[in-house]
Amino acid sequence: GILLSVTIVNATFFSTATAEQKAEAASDPAVERARREVRMLDDIYKTSVVLITTHYVDDRNSLPAGSAFRALFAAVKEKGWHEVRLLDATGQPYNDENLPKEGFEQRAVKELLSGKASYDEVVTEGEKRFLLAATSIPVVMDKCIICHENYRNVAKGKAIGALGYKVPVLE
Repeated sequence: GILLSVTIVNATFFSTATAEQKAEAASDPAVERARREVRMLDDIYKTSVVLITTHYVDDRNSLPAGSAFRALFAAVKEKGWHEVRLLDATGQPYNDENLPKEGFEQRAVKELLSGKASYDEVVTEGEKRFLLAATSIPVVMDKCIICHENYRNVAKGKAIGALGYKVPVLE
């Protein structure tokens, strides 16, 4: 048989719940389930980006993990699961489509730049509730500089972007 050994970078991307979020979760278990879903998705997506970058990004001619994941995020949305998109927090986006939109995304990026690892809000659209969440993306690998030279002097752990989620709150 073939033995495949994979080293996963150990990084915590999603912070533990705040006291306010814990109090809300006690009174609204559906919102806490949506938060748990975001934490799970965040771990899956970010771990996958690190693995892809580690094993498949060698130089500027390699397919950037961010490009691959934008395609994945579009497919997930098209199938009706949830929405997720890359958000720039530097003011120098790799792609202008990553600029945070007015409202939640801009508020979330501001909170992440202030040092929070995550930020969320619950919104109602028609009869449905959604959890809007954003999780910090720090530079965690030297290989990030291959495509993002502007990250070279960013302090380790500082947010350079975020993943912005829109997850249905299932009652």
